Amino acid sequence: MTAEIIDGKAFAGIVREKVAAHVARLQADHGIKPGLAVVLVGEDPASQVYVRNKGKQTVEVGMTSVEHRLPADTPQDALLTLIQELNTDPAIHGILCQLPLPDHLDEDLVINAIAPEKDVDGFHISNVGLLGTGQKSMVPCTPLGCLMLLRDRLGSLSGLNAVVVGRSNIVGKPMANLLLRDSCTVTIAHSRTRDIEALCRTADILVAAVGRPQMVTGDWIKPGATVIDVGINRIPAPEKGEGKTRLVGDVDFDSASAVAGAITPVPGGVGPMTIACLLANTVTACCRANGLPEPEGLTV
Repeated sequence: MTAEIIDGKAFAGIVREKVAAHVARLQADHGIKPGLAVVLVGEDPASQVYVRNKGKQTVEVGMTSVEHRLPADTPQDALLTLIQELNTDPAIHGILCQLPLPDHLDEDLVINAIAPEKDVDGFHISNVGLLGTGQKSMVPCTPLGCLMLLRDRLGSLSGLNAVVVGRSNIVGKPMANLLLRDSCTVTIAHSRTRDIEALCRTADILVAAVGRPQMVTGDWIKPGATVIDVGINRIPAPEKGEGKTRLVGDVDFDSASAVAGAITPVPGGVGPMTIACLLANTVTACCRANGLPEPEGLTV
């Protein structure tokens, strides 16, 4: 068996096209332009690249992009003051504070200072609670992207066995809640799970989000299963030259793709969906703020 490759990059392009079309309608019919504000504290290189990509794609779909780049030693009160200003700015519909934050800042306090209705990352405790109880919320971008890929590949997920490897607040837990909402039977596996390999082999849907390069191998996978690899890890690539690295996921792609029915690659799988879903969440937040119908196919 050779797995079908789930092309997240192509699907993200479709999502962005839908976002752009809805943004154009909002402007033409209602004179509204969705706005996304991104706050970056410090000079983490990976975060800088990510923020730059977010800004570029935000503008490409016709939305307003606002960036606030603050020095690493920014006091917590100053950051909270900025967030409050963005909370009350009617031109801003989505607020994202790029993580991780410098150590002297209280990450939970900062996240929960963002107005829940503008929390397009879906990390605010109110949104976490709403998602966990099956109510309308802002949904974290990466799990939302994973769900879109699964629905596109499988149609109805009802009755399928799903195993989520990883219990983070950013991916693992919200992913499990989304799968439950789609009527999967869900198990969360983690570092203390006994016989994790056997558990994973029960999964019709296997989502790996643990942050360990190539941890999940082909013998962990049920033949024909759909595998969603959320991991992004850098490992040495001596074949490219001394000191060079390459990106791999949490799944050993070569062995897994010989068993699975479908699999996301790294790169080019889940990663592109995260920013696409951030844009989708911003449009959704804008529609909700203005009492307008939410865009079809861009939310759950």
